[in-house]
Amino acid sequence: MELRKSERRRSKIKMALQGSAGSGKTYSSLMLAKGLIDGDFSKVAIIDSENGSADLYAHLGQYNVISLTPPFTPEKYIEAIDVCLKAGMNVIILDSISQVWDELLDFHSKLPGNSFTNWNKVTPRQKAFVDKILQADAHIIATMRTKQDYVLNQKDGKFIPEKVGLKAVQRDGVDYEFTLVFDLDIKHFAVASKDRTELFSNKPEFLINASTGKKIRDWCEQGTSIDEIKEEINSCETLEGLKHLYNKYSSLQQQIHPLILERKTILDNVSNQIIDKKEIVNPSKTQQNGTHSKS
Repeated sequence: MELRKSERRRSKIKMALQGSAGSGKTYSSLMLAKGLIDGDFSKVAIIDSENGSADLYAHLGQYNVISLTPPFTPEKYIEAIDVCLKAGMNVIILDSISQVWDELLDFHSKLPGNSFTNWNKVTPRQKAFVDKILQADAHIIATMRTKQDYVLNQKDGKFIPEKVGLKAVQRDGVDYEFTLVFDLDIKHFAVASKDRTELFSNKPEFLINASTGKKIRDWCEQGTSIDEIKEEINSCETLEGLKHLYNKYSSLQQQIHPLILERKTILDNVSNQIIDKKEIVNPSKTQQNGTHSKS
């Protein structure tokens, strides 16, 4: 455990779009993806659990689709994400992740025994799914359906349910896992209900388009890139320089440690080869003195 200086790193956006049926979640996701990858839809994949809704927008470009069928288990989504990552997708749209929670709730309801302790069999599966999203080396756009939310208020000695707005069909608090969350209304207008990028905070509602995705991409590309650090390490010519780079990027030491060691090995080998070559061309002073004394 140690203190370190804060450092902004380049990142992949993990964001969510939530709204009712017909609010334009799929189309808006594709517009965001278009901006994130400069219109190259060949690097975009939709994991579709919405009865083929992903194919309705094929006219926008030749993006890729994985069609899921029930049961919509978290393990099936994780497998689909892996397929996309291995195929080199830069943007993965999960349309939608509400089916995962529906499936887990159904699984929980069928478990025998204590309902409370049975959540121990559900929570790890949900956590593995969320962790997969957060750790994926790709931009992730997840959509979620919303439903009317209620609270119980006491009136005249009775508890009466009252509407308090819309709530995403997913586990409570899942929105905290995302960097950016857009709420879409039935007219397709978006407003940011959570925004760590600060690009859309306290801004009026708007229609999502490709330029929205480009703004997000520009934000993601600010800061230090691990690829740039790799280039610095591979071009370093001295052990002292490697030590400097290791200390310079203290927050990434765990990631760059193997690269530092690999470069150190190369520099050590080069140094040893130079020394061996010098000994062959210029014999040691001891050997020279010995030769002269004999003559």
